[in-house]
Amino acid sequence: MEIILPRPVEEEALAHLRAAYPNEGGGFLLGHRQDKQVTVLEVIPVANVFAAEEQYHRYAMRPEDWIALEDQAEGRGLTLVGYFHSHPDSPAVPSDYDRMHALPNFVYLIVQVDQGGVRAARVWQLVEDRSRFEELSLIRPGAGDSLLTH
Repeated sequence: MEIILPRPVEEEALAHLRAAYPNEGGGFLLGHRQDKQVTVLEVIPVANVFAAEEQYHRYAMRPEDWIALEDQAEGRGLTLVGYFHSHPDSPAVPSDYDRMHALPNFVYLIVQVDQGGVRAARVWQLVEDRSRFEELSLIRPGAGDSLLTH
């Protein structure tokens, strides 16, 4: 499966994650799913509501945010296709905590933010038996070197 993430959409997600540093930031990915391709057309940043002293390595949102965004996406003809979040000063790979809380039908954009700058972005999907994630192809039209931020 491949994920299409246009530059303006990517930039919005990365700006939110840089602003959240040194804590984890995150939000939803809205778009369309067709066959083996997911196109992300919009990101919706969502506040991290995990206990303040744990936000440097944990992210949570309120269930009512999830429900409201599903309705919002449907109302605009979009689908909630996934979720994005940062790993401050850690690799852009899913943790065991991520695996325990992930859904197999979602794509997960994980971004490594080191010292406030974005260093890597990778996309993952949980396999059906929830035992592990598989890395997906991330296609960023017009992205150039946009990940190299300060």
